[in-house]
Amino acid sequence: MTDLPQPPAPRPDPASLSTDQLPAVTGLDLQAERTVPRRQVWAWAMWDWATQPFNSVILTFVFTALYLTSDWFLDPAIVELGEGDPAYERGLADLASGLGWAITVSGVLIALLAPVLGQRADAAGRRKLWLAGATAALVLSMAALFFVQGSPAYFLLGISLIAAGTVFSEIAGVNYNAMLVQVSTPRTVGRVSGLGWGLGYLGGIVALVLVVIATAFDWWGMPTDDGLVYRVIAVGCAVWTVLFAWPVFVYVPEAPPAPGRERVGFFRSYGVLVQDIVRLWRGSRPTFWFLLASAVFRDGLAGVFAFGAVIAAVVFHFTSNEVMIFGIAANLLAGVSTIVAGRFDDRFGPRAVILAALGGLVGAGLIVFFLHDAGTTPFWIFGLLLTIFVGPAQAASRSFLARVTPAGRESEIFGLYATTGRAASFLSPLLWSSFIVLFGATYWGILGIVLVLAAGLVLMLFVRVPKRSTDAAVAA
Repeated sequence: MTDLPQPPAPRPDPASLSTDQLPAVTGLDLQAERTVPRRQVWAWAMWDWATQPFNSVILTFVFTALYLTSDWFLDPAIVELGEGDPAYERGLADLASGLGWAITVSGVLIALLAPVLGQRADAAGRRKLWLAGATAALVLSMAALFFVQGSPAYFLLGISLIAAGTVFSEIAGVNYNAMLVQVSTPRTVGRVSGLGWGLGYLGGIVALVLVVIATAFDWWGMPTDDGLVYRVIAVGCAVWTVLFAWPVFVYVPEAPPAPGRERVGFFRSYGVLVQDIVRLWRGSRPTFWFLLASAVFRDGLAGVFAFGAVIAAVVFHFTSNEVMIFGIAANLLAGVSTIVAGRFDDRFGPRAVILAALGGLVGAGLIVFFLHDAGTTPFWIFGLLLTIFVGPAQAASRSFLARVTPAGRESEIFGLYATTGRAASFLSPLLWSSFIVLFGATYWGILGIVLVLAAGLVLMLFVRVPKRSTDAAVAA
């Protein structure tokens, strides 16, 4: 994953540029002459592998889907009524809705914190430090899930820790994404971004396989009361992150402080943020519009994975093993498709990849919705098809923003990327929960997610691609 030698090119100083000139020089432009060591690329990409179990095992396929939104957390009197009883089904729907509200709250916190923390990391040259702190907090959130026993009294603790982990994961991701420009060039950014996302999905496969193996051996005699099995899985995910996250902190150098960026107090940072958004509107219009458009469709992508396993378990009545096997297949397809799509990103540009992926997601999602009562086969086919498109859209979004972000403002802009996403992050959980409450059945939540994806697709059609970014993609 090294860059090919390229002819020398002038390297302008971003500090010398006026506001209107800022889009002419990005962090990737300053990397154009550099050959990035392979070790740095893989060390950076391994962080995706290290933190993926939070998304795949805890947030999507195992802990929330099979445990936190299951009848472990229903009143025993309702559990005795059994599947098919309206009260039982309504109880499960309430748990799913509660999870959605918790994720909504986490989105508000991320929207308020991400850009300011990113701005401060840029100014101080402390991206890696912020990444380390947020990663450690994520590890602690996962480990603390051990204390969520299988009882209604612990449901609030469970969704609160999930929400906290989501916040820390996103804050860490702001600085991790900003470091993309340190380990790639204009010719390789799509491949490097795709490698990170792809390794993340493949890491999810390995983690899920380990869970399936443990299930096959009946957990080696481990007691299963109070949800102990799922609580131990959460601790295992925390240990996994510690084992594999360290290379990025050892091999990827810290970014220098951004030139010309004043270090200010925390609350004053919000005033600076407003000024920067105005400058972004005036001097980097494609970045501004992409932040708005991607806010919507990325929330739809998040909804696919946040509620996908819940749909499999509750709507299509997958067994526990079927959900985990589905998760393994989904991560495998997502990982491979994302790595492959990185090549298309560098060849045709990230916008084309995003539009194709969103179109596929909307089509597959509608089929899943209309075939919700046709047995498990439709979800095996079209649910897996959904996962093929999610990763490429995510990776291409990251590379698109890296291509248009002014040099020295990567953490701040990726913080805005997180904020605009979280500013719209109420959409998927809100429509998911509202459709369920309105129509009284979990499968209606599918339509809510599809509507968010469709809205993002329409908005993305109006995003203009800077000519420089297009030329770089074709030249690659």
